[in-house]
Amino acid sequence: MAKQETNNGMLNPDILVELANTKMPFGKYQGWLLCNLPEPYLVWFHQKGFPAGKLGVQLATLYEIKLNGLEYLLKPLIKK
Repeated sequence: MAKQETNNGMLNPDILVELANTKMPFGKYQGWLLCNLPEPYLVWFHQKGFPAGKLGVQLATLYEIKLNGLEYLLKPLIKK
C-alpha cells in the first residue's frame, strides 16, 4: 500500500496512479476502472456512505476529484 504523504507533506503521486487503474470489485459497475465510474454513482455513495477501508477512501477521493472537474488528471495515468 502506498503512503498517502511523503516526508515533506506532499501527496504521493503513486496514489493517483493506483486510483486510475483500480477496478470496481462489485455492483452494477463491477470491473470498471474507478476513474470511469459515472459521477451520479459516486454522488449516491457520498449520500449513502462510502464502503469501509481502502476502496471507500478511493471512492471518496474520486468523488472529490470529479466534483471539482479534475478527472482529466487521471486519464494520462491509465495503464494500457
